[in-house]
Amino acid sequence: MQAAIYGLAGPSMSEDERAFFRDSDPAGFILFRRNCVDREQLLALTEDLRGLAGRADVAILMDQEGGRVARMREPQWPAFPAAEAFDRLYRTAPSSAIEAVRSNARALGLMLREAGINVDCLPLLDVRQPGAHDIIGDRALGDQPMQVAALGQAVLSGLASAGVCGVVKHMPGHGRALVDSHVDLPVVTVGDAELAVDLEPFERLRDAAMGMTSHVIYTAWDAERPASLSPTIITEIIRGRIGFDGWLMSDDLGMQALTGGAGERAAGVVAAGCDVGLHCTGKMEEMVEVANAVPAMTAQGEARLARAMRSITIDDDGPDFAECVAKRDELLALA
Repeated sequence: MQAAIYGLAGPSMSEDERAFFRDSDPAGFILFRRNCVDREQLLALTEDLRGLAGRADVAILMDQEGGRVARMREPQWPAFPAAEAFDRLYRTAPSSAIEAVRSNARALGLMLREAGINVDCLPLLDVRQPGAHDIIGDRALGDQPMQVAALGQAVLSGLASAGVCGVVKHMPGHGRALVDSHVDLPVVTVGDAELAVDLEPFERLRDAAMGMTSHVIYTAWDAERPASLSPTIITEIIRGRIGFDGWLMSDDLGMQALTGGAGERAAGVVAAGCDVGLHCTGKMEEMVEVANAVPAMTAQGEARLARAMRSITIDDDGPDFAECVAKRDELLALA
């Protein structure tokens, strides 16, 4: 199994993609808006990917957060609120906010599971900081680490109850970035003591099954390399200080915070200690570069992935989609 996750160019697999995926045997796939037309098409695509992989539990990922980050969109699929809505409620009614975000996450998970998607790149555990770039902004669960952790745990629980594994991101924290890592390389210059605030939600949720690194430089830990490419940060901070032993993926290799070609980026994140590189563009020439550059996933990485997929606990006796949405909206109205 190759240490890579790949995207696709369109709403169905091309023959070239089919041959490439069969030969490369990637660890998983990630889908975007370009891959989502309607319910029937999306389910057919995920079933096709699952059949090609030959693994019933192959990881099929999506960034379906709610708010401005949503791949499955109206009118085919309902809209979900941004994380900020639960942050507002938590300030006046913490227990209601936790229940609301859990109900919201179960509804999200039920929608994803119906489409054949079993991994959602959620929750963000980035602690929002004043003056930072709004790439995190309303996607954050708050500006207090304990609150972020409490809401984040409820998100993981709600997703898992619907048969979907969550991904905690962006380790070790993107909340202080002054630029958008999609277009530039953020450099965070505060000291270790201040960064403890950013680490706290990840430390509290260190037992999460999957995590994603950030393309951010933290000069207190490694002044030269962003976290995704830093053996120091991955080994000493993410694996060591945080204590995270889940399946670790990089953020999107196509983001402009990174330099070099697709293959160089992919090889770099795996060499730094990520279990897998996340390549999202669906461009065949780039995927071939990645495939030629990355090794097979390590035995430890395969074990982490298998453990993550086994961690999904489906509660078919829980509330259905409509009940979850109604409960969420009733609670959010309190704010």
